[in-house]
Amino acid sequence: MEYSPLRSPPSIPLVSVIIVNWNGHDHLVMCLPALFAQDFHDFEVIVVDNGSTDDSVAWITAHFPRVRIIQNRTNQGFAPANNQGIRAARGALIALLNNDTVVAPHWLAVLVQAMADDTRIGMVAAQMVLAAQPDIIDSAGIAIDRAGIAWGVNGGQPAVPGIDQLAPVFGPSGGAALYRRTMLDEIGLLDEDFFAYLEDVDLAWRAQWAGWQAVYAPGAIVQHHHSATSQRIPHFKSRLLGRNKLWLLAKNYPLPHLLWYLPCILLYELFSLGQAWREGRLTSALAGRWAGLQGLPKMLAKRRTVVKRISSSAMLKKLHSVEHPVAILRRYGHVLPTRKIARG
Repeated sequence: MEYSPLRSPPSIPLVSVIIVNWNGHDHLVMCLPALFAQDFHDFEVIVVDNGSTDDSVAWITAHFPRVRIIQNRTNQGFAPANNQGIRAARGALIALLNNDTVVAPHWLAVLVQAMADDTRIGMVAAQMVLAAQPDIIDSAGIAIDRAGIAWGVNGGQPAVPGIDQLAPVFGPSGGAALYRRTMLDEIGLLDEDFFAYLEDVDLAWRAQWAGWQAVYAPGAIVQHHHSATSQRIPHFKSRLLGRNKLWLLAKNYPLPHLLWYLPCILLYELFSLGQAWREGRLTSALAGRWAGLQGLPKMLAKRRTVVKRISSSAMLKKLHSVEHPVAILRRYGHVLPTRKIARG
């Protein structure tokens, strides 16, 4: 593929790039200059600030007056803040971008061209690489297995610069994704009850149920400081992940297959709690699961609103087979360098 550095023709829709920020000045000084150096020019940028106490907003105003800023007095969460940006956006295509990223010049052009290839494509995943090791993939989209475990595709594998062939994927990471607005209008936005974490998996799952397709565009390269924000609040992240996983499955797992795989899901939940105990975050992990159980009635009600155009059997085929716990741990080895991963 070749991408013109000139302004795209009128047939290419405007893209709205939405960045959620919380005390992220140190990241924005790298993120925004790279974003405004794109070869693709037909885009607007909306920063939704979640009550930052640093000088993020003042710095953006001074250096990037083109950016539209939505200011929240408090931290509304990743999902609600992104939805604020989407509702305010003018674009027919919506790009979500973490503030702790640095995009390559072709990033947006590649995503837009991938979306233009087929009107059934509602989501495009970028090739996210580790900022500290840009030759290593952080995520090439997201996947989920039949034990209900979601992860970044190809995490820890060598990056593939210069390859532009699209590949099917379950969905994109919300840290660097392109969505078709018509798809969002049909299936709904990010689930704001999730606050943060797994909301992108939930969105992708609902899109898959509705028959939309997702592709991975490896030419859209993004350097990512993995979990740069959440590292400041590890127990908060642990609690939300424990809660949101239960909600994710309650809303989206196909029936009757959920009943068949429930023993496996529970077994891997026990394994996850064992990991949490070894890492000193068992209390937050248990608190999250308790909150998840309390919220199940609400999620089951939301399940009835999910647009479904494919069968439960077809959905099950989109979920990966369950792997050995050691293989599952290895999925995260590239972002958990301090954890000792067992060798099989």
